[in-house]
Amino acid sequence: MTVPPDDRVFRREMATAYRSGWHFIDLVTAIPHRGDSLMVTLFGEPIVVAREEDEDVRAYRCLRRPRGAPQPVRCAIRYGMIFVNLDARDHQLVESDATATPRSA
Repeated sequence: MTVPPDDRVFRREMATAYRSGWHFIDLVTAIPHRGDSLMVTLFGEPIVVAREEDEDVRAYRCLRRPRGAPQPVRCAIRYGMIFVNLDARDHQLVESDATATPRSA
């Protein structure tokens, strides 16, 4: 007989083991034009990746609270791929650098 996993333990493991670091979202060609966006769910959190009017690609965490403004998350483009970092310890928005490589990429 198997015991169903404890939801609290699962959430803690996801937060510590998988949320830290950079995670592949999609190719940049998925949002080719200004104003295009892509909605994905990463570790149970809705993330919107959008190509802004200045042609930069940015990612936002969608808060579930009423009237909550989207919270920017770290976003990097490397080799034509979009990566985001949801680590709470890295909560400051960092401008994307074309020479920066996500560590887990």
